[in-house]
Amino acid sequence: MNQVTVVASFVFFLVLFTLVGVLSARKKQSTSEDYLVASRNVNPWLTALSAVSTNNSGYMFIGLIGFAWRAGLEAIWITLGFIVGDFLTWLWVHKRVRAQSEKVEAASVPSLLATDHMGRVSRPIAVVTGALTFFFLGGYAAAQLKAGSTTLNALFGWPLWAGSVIGVVVVTIYCLSGGIRASIWTDSVQSVVMIGSMSLLLGYCFLEVGGKDVLFAQLAQIDPKLIEWTPRSLKFGLFLYLLGFTFAGIGVIGQPHILVRFMAIDAVESIKKARNIYFVWYTLFSIAALAVGLYARVLLPDLTEGLEGAAAVSASEGALPNLAVALLPSLFIGLMLAGIFSATMSTADSQILSCSAAVTQDMFPRWQNSYTASKVATLSVALVALVIALTASSGVFSLVLVAWSALAATLGPILIIRLAKLPLPTPLGLVMIAVGLATVFYWGSSNYADDIFKAMPGMLIPLAIYGLAYGAIRER
Repeated sequence: MNQVTVVASFVFFLVLFTLVGVLSARKKQSTSEDYLVASRNVNPWLTALSAVSTNNSGYMFIGLIGFAWRAGLEAIWITLGFIVGDFLTWLWVHKRVRAQSEKVEAASVPSLLATDHMGRVSRPIAVVTGALTFFFLGGYAAAQLKAGSTTLNALFGWPLWAGSVIGVVVVTIYCLSGGIRASIWTDSVQSVVMIGSMSLLLGYCFLEVGGKDVLFAQLAQIDPKLIEWTPRSLKFGLFLYLLGFTFAGIGVIGQPHILVRFMAIDAVESIKKARNIYFVWYTLFSIAALAVGLYARVLLPDLTEGLEGAAAVSASEGALPNLAVALLPSLFIGLMLAGIFSATMSTADSQILSCSAAVTQDMFPRWQNSYTASKVATLSVALVALVIALTASSGVFSLVLVAWSALAATLGPILIIRLAKLPLPTPLGLVMIAVGLATVFYWGSSNYADDIFKAMPGMLIPLAIYGLAYGAIRER
């Protein structure tokens, strides 16, 4: 590997992303609404490609590929569940988010959650959901920065802080330049780099190992468990296991950094076109990522040798960069590195902006219309995410799943009720949020965590509480 060539090609793409973000500022208006929702005029192509790259974060490049390396074919259920659940939200949720956010003039997801269809605002719900967004998306963004650090460490032996610092500097530059518009523009370019680099590596894997039959035969030689489609000893069976991950996909309704894209799209009617583009891109990318994870197990079977627990998980999450070094020419290694950083930055930028929106729009509404305050909040959130990334001990996969589940369980049920235009007394809303959060952490630490993904009980139990209280609400 020619390190100079790798670094040069990598730097080229970083400069490209930064320039795209900075150039997007030529279309900006110096208002908080433009900074946070791009004046609601983003076209469906940009929305779709941006949503793909935002959703398929460092989790996909680092976390999921690492999981596929460890678990084998059973990793497919996570991806399948996510895709099915995500599709269901596109059918019902996203167009309503676009319509209702404009109607009530919400520039952040917590603002949308706090406002009923008549325009009445619950300040406690705004503050609580804003704080949850800040806390969990801050951790989620940190996971993306950590993924970048894992990559640079695996490739060059650089210290684990290096990737986080590089990522946060680049993201901060273009976010401050153009806000959510800069994020969407760069995400779209990054989406192309992501799928291009993943497809390239998959092609090299195919040439090195062979097709499906050869791959499966070699996986079986390493460990027969790797070619088993279903996990062993499921307490509740395959259906509920898959349903759990379907709820993980539905959990997108609790992710402010993704939902804001649909608040920013140019029209409700554009959602369908964006959906079609998104799922072609997303499905192909997911299949490629899973396949690369399986090939990595064959080509790098000793990645975790001598390691256990968290150390073994961390080593397996270096499967992609190590595979790139093993197979690709130096120029293409730089492209793959750019693809990994695209995945991390395209998610981190959206999360940082969503956190800053939560601060200015919901936690401290006196800054609601301040363009300067939005920028200061962005810089502050970026620094907080960096600190978490430098100090967190959990792996990327773990950090992402915790944050995703917690947001799905706390924000998701409230959003469903708001979009259905049902009454929601503030005390009941706060109880639902508290119960959802408690359920996620209880389930995650229980003996059932590996059998049913925690987002499922985390979302269903608050909705059940609302259902039980609904009759009393109507009578009142």
